[in-house]
Amino acid sequence: PSALRGALASALCAASAALGALPARADGPPAPPAEAPPPSAFDAADAAFGAWVVGPLASLFFFDLYPFDNTLPEGTLPKDPIQAGELRLTGWGDGGSIWQRERVVPLAELEAVPVDQEAIELAPGLVVRVVEERGGRLMGATAPMSPAQIPACSSFSLCGSPVEEAGRLTRDEAGLVIARADGDVIIPSPPDEPLRVAELRGVPVVLAAEGEGMRVVPSVSPVPRGLIPVEAGRAVRVGGEPGSVMAVDGGGARVRWEATEQRPGAVANPADMKVPMLVAWLVVGSVFFTLRMSFISVRGFGHALRATTGAYDNPDDPGEISHFKALASALSATVGLGNIAGVALAVAAGGPGAIPWMVIAGFLGMSAKFTECTLGQMYRVVDAQGRVSGGPMHYLHRGLAERGLGGLGKVLGVGFAIMCVGGSLGGGNMFQSNQAYAMVRTMVPALDGAPGAFGAVMALLVGVVILGGIRSIGNVAGIIVPVMCGTYVLAGSYVLLVNADRLPDAFALMIDSAFSLEAAGGGALGAMIQGFRRAAFSNEAGVGSASIAHSAAATSEPVREGMVALLEPFIDTILICTMTGLVVVVTGAFEQPVADGVVMTSWAFGSVMSWFPYVLGLTVVLFAYSTMISWSYYGERCATHLFGPRASLPYKVLFCLCTWAGAWMKAGNVLDFSDLMILGMAFPNILGAVILSGKVKGALDDYWGRLQRGEMATRG
Repeated sequence: PSALRGALASALCAASAALGALPARADGPPAPPAEAPPPSAFDAADAAFGAWVVGPLASLFFFDLYPFDNTLPEGTLPKDPIQAGELRLTGWGDGGSIWQRERVVPLAELEAVPVDQEAIELAPGLVVRVVEERGGRLMGATAPMSPAQIPACSSFSLCGSPVEEAGRLTRDEAGLVIARADGDVIIPSPPDEPLRVAELRGVPVVLAAEGEGMRVVPSVSPVPRGLIPVEAGRAVRVGGEPGSVMAVDGGGARVRWEATEQRPGAVANPADMKVPMLVAWLVVGSVFFTLRMSFISVRGFGHALRATTGAYDNPDDPGEISHFKALASALSATVGLGNIAGVALAVAAGGPGAIPWMVIAGFLGMSAKFTECTLGQMYRVVDAQGRVSGGPMHYLHRGLAERGLGGLGKVLGVGFAIMCVGGSLGGGNMFQSNQAYAMVRTMVPALDGAPGAFGAVMALLVGVVILGGIRSIGNVAGIIVPVMCGTYVLAGSYVLLVNADRLPDAFALMIDSAFSLEAAGGGALGAMIQGFRRAAFSNEAGVGSASIAHSAAATSEPVREGMVALLEPFIDTILICTMTGLVVVVTGAFEQPVADGVVMTSWAFGSVMSWFPYVLGLTVVLFAYSTMISWSYYGERCATHLFGPRASLPYKVLFCLCTWAGAWMKAGNVLDFSDLMILGMAFPNILGAVILSGKVKGALDDYWGRLQRGEMATRG
């Protein structure tokens, strides 16, 4: 939104300048230039909020912890060229980096340099071959036209002018010379027939009668430089300086001059090599939980699948929804635009090597989800009506109090709840509604210009579900999530099947880029950063939000629900995100000059299935809708934790109002602040989970021992 406002302001200023430049009426003084209207009170408040709150908070969360020298390895040219003014990095030498001047030059200012003996077609079958430069003029030899006879000369200008009228005639050793104002025409072996001179694209062409037609007589004459095609690779001169054409676009050509400039020292890497503090916090936490829980993501994977299918369900267990519906509810909040757009942009920025690191980060996140969701079950609260409330706001407060850290736990729990409520209304609601409308109006032109109506429909659909609580949310998510994930994975699998011959090369490129120092985006480190960042922001492992949904699962074994929860990063990141990454690599979409991740992914699928962009549009809307209904539950549980059960209904009403407003309202920095609050939930959650990890480890060892001894009852 801030970028959009900047663009609108620039457009207004440009319009004002244009109006001021118009001639004045004859009966009055010149009109003063129009001024851009002052910003509205909302825009002014939004800008101040961004400058004083959002900006400093973002600087804190994304503070760069990258401890290494962020420079380009010597000998490496980045995927995105480095340009300083008109100078561009083009190579490396013993003395440092090599730079050449490069800029766009209008075609009219270019003096093309021909290739020796280059043939230029004047007409079908008739060419002039460049032979030499004489006195600053380009000379070309015209060959006989094939077929030999020209039935008509309507394509020639001045056709039929006798040689006597075309210029003075002389004979010398070269043959017949026709002196013309624009340069002599030489006929080495003139025939006896009467000759005539015609013009074809500015080239003098000598014709002789042959039967009822004419034929072209070999001759040497000046050739206009404009006939030489200006294309990539062509040598040119600009103001007398030699250079070469890199690309042609419209009426100009990007020219790189031959002269080079060498600079000693290192060159800054243009790739996004930053390691934000927030990303590092999430990754380090995931690594800790993976080691602390003895790689439960590997040894517990099969058991997690069995538990999800209901093999251990007991109708007498406390809770509101099944293991599967709890998993679907949590997945509906994480599977979204990040899986479609974010992955494509991560691969474009970090290269195909980002995909293996994304998988590694997803694997590490499985243990983080296990830990926080097990804690959510351990410290959940069930009221007299059987309604469950659990999540970080409970285990941070009560769990840390058990460790003698009650004051810290209360601060962390309240802080988490406040951030969750704010994040649910913005990033978990208004942003989703806004993006859904942006997609729908491209598919349904009748809705373009009617965001309020769309928002009202979305608010109604959301309200119908969330008023029923987690049971209703789980029922809907249990249908939507398998359908949208299954459709997306099947479509991606079909694209990979069609491009099966490219898969070996794609995998080789991914592995090489992931561990090569000369990979795109700054080598292995750049690929790792992009992969870890995308995985952390996609599956939200460590944020703690999923534990709120998993707390509602009906079970008497907290560890079992933690097992189910570890499947979430596997599905979200290792399965869906990897599918997106593979598709954009095998189709070459990541190399397309597209700045929008959704467009890039749509192009990749559309290259095989022309109709898929419509399916993708529907998928985006479903992703947005499912995210909203799940985040409504997260926010509602945190609101009741802060203000009591009476806050439930007012929160749901407010959530529906935000759904409607999100479709049309430009929230600006307020929405950015909401996104930061969602990410900020990771700070108190991981800190508390690390402190309580010993209790989770003890419960895991006990559960695992009973499982190995066959003491777990199953449903037949």
